[in-house]
Amino acid sequence: MIDFIYVYVLLLLISKFVGLVIFGIMSGEKKIILVTGGSGLVGKAIQKVVNQESNKQEEWIFLSSKDGDLSKFDETIRLFKKYSPTHVIHLAAMVGGLFHNMDHNLDFFRLNMLINDNVLRASFDSGVVKVVSCLSTCIFPDKTEYPIDETMVHNGPPHSSNFGYSYAKRMLDVLNRGYHEQHKCKYTSVIPCNVFGPYDNFDLHDSHVIPGLIRKLHDVIKNGGNKFTVMGSGKPLRQFIYSLDLAKLIIFVLREYHDVEPIILSVDEKDEISIADSARAIAKAFDFDGEILFDTSKADGQFKKTASNAKLRMLLPDFQFTLFEVAIKDTVEWFKSNQDVARL
Repeated sequence: MIDFIYVYVLLLLISKFVGLVIFGIMSGEKKIILVTGGSGLVGKAIQKVVNQESNKQEEWIFLSSKDGDLSKFDETIRLFKKYSPTHVIHLAAMVGGLFHNMDHNLDFFRLNMLINDNVLRASFDSGVVKVVSCLSTCIFPDKTEYPIDETMVHNGPPHSSNFGYSYAKRMLDVLNRGYHEQHKCKYTSVIPCNVFGPYDNFDLHDSHVIPGLIRKLHDVIKNGGNKFTVMGSGKPLRQFIYSLDLAKLIIFVLREYHDVEPIILSVDEKDEISIADSARAIAKAFDFDGEILFDTSKADGQFKKTASNAKLRMLLPDFQFTLFEVAIKDTVEWFKSNQDVARL
């Protein structure tokens, strides 16, 4: 038993040492970290977190779509040559809500496949040490056992409503494994649950559920209405993570997680909440005392996709997630005060 513990501890120390070398800490070299999709919801959250740290060993570069079209390889490699990153956090993607996905599955698949292949190819060609790509819990099989975990990504087809986006994101995991097996690259991915927060997309036509509901209720109140209509029955369940919490976890993965296998970044299973209760929390944040209605003629999408964060909890057992009601209130207040910069 003592020998087993000794070997286990030794392996942990070796893994830690290898991880430090991979991240460049042992060499004392400055890390240049390139964030694709840096002007979006998660990119802005990461920027806020790192700006509070003032880490002189890291230089962070946040790209937006204005800097170049990542669906074109010549523009992608141009950006990599310009900034010479040592590490990459890949967030850029074509994203949208349930109904936008249902209407444009082919577009979501083709564009995201191009972006993902170009970013990893440019990373390899440029000698990037580590890439952390962002997936989504929607990539998991529609028909599965719950809770879902990292081993179940490819166990069956995803929900039909967003198969284009889901398959394109799954292929990032395939690319990571391919680059690792063929070239020993340290490319990995994170799988967050539903993200929301400041700088989200609040467009009513292609936003996700939380920003979409915030925008809708804001417009109801602005127009003097007293009925808040939610599309669908409100019964589907979701795990929601505040963007600032996710930012901290992605930074942890970049610095401390050195496995090619993906890792789920999600709130605990007990924090799963219905769309109906989410709408009520948003109404409370707005101090709205009108009627909340549910349009059952509209599709619900996937009923649940409960994810296990057991792997994350093994690494960070004491991480404190922001309370859902607090995060909703913060997001609503940000939206009300930032109409000039919010994506509407």
